[in-house]
Amino acid sequence: MRRTRPEAARLAYYLARHRDGPGSIAAACRTALRAPCSVGLTLAADAALARRISLCCDGPLADAGETLQINLGEGPCVQALQQRATVLAADLTDPGTVRLWPVFADQAQASGIYAAFALPAASHPRFADRAGIVLSLYRDRSGPLSPADQHTARIHLEAAQLLLQAACTPAPEDDPPFFHFAPPQAVVHQAIGVIIQRHNVSADHALDRLRGHAHSHGLDLSDLAHAIVHEGLDLPD
Repeated sequence: MRRTRPEAARLAYYLARHRDGPGSIAAACRTALRAPCSVGLTLAADAALARRISLCCDGPLADAGETLQINLGEGPCVQALQQRATVLAADLTDPGTVRLWPVFADQAQASGIYAAFALPAASHPRFADRAGIVLSLYRDRSGPLSPADQHTARIHLEAAQLLLQAACTPAPEDDPPFFHFAPPQAVVHQAIGVIIQRHNVSADHALDRLRGHAHSHGLDLSDLAHAIVHEGLDLPD
């Protein structure tokens, strides 16, 4: 990562000065890549993506790719966080990839995604047991991600990390933060709490039950969670 730091610092400074919000990181990355990709940036508190914030998306495939991984709990972003390593899935139709993420691979293809790549930010050794930021790339055709595009993605990932660190530092009232934290999946966490209370199960079991019901009934995880929290829906045992 050392070679990218000066470039990342310059990019972070430029984006912070222009105050275009976190979406500009994804847009800047997408523009800088040589091959056309959609870009998503995720901040996760755990490797299962049960607690995460989708910081930004850019491109026609990014929202679908990000949503699928949080709904299913599988995919390159999840694996990148679990292994603390870059995951390059150049062909989602490859039998080995399908065996690794059977549901994600199938639904990603249905959404027009045929290759997906996830690059996790390097974490401080003190916090090695925690998840962090992942930059994900989605493409509508199979094929490897070039070394040049990997380098470009890492520059933007580290710039996002620098901006995130700056956002966690108190700023003057006339100096608003670059990142605004408003987790779109907050209702999912609330639904997990409801399931725990109703059924006396662990958080992991509650999340598995929520995801299983959503998948078996073809529902979006957030929509199902909203029905549980706000409409009194109770999942069967």
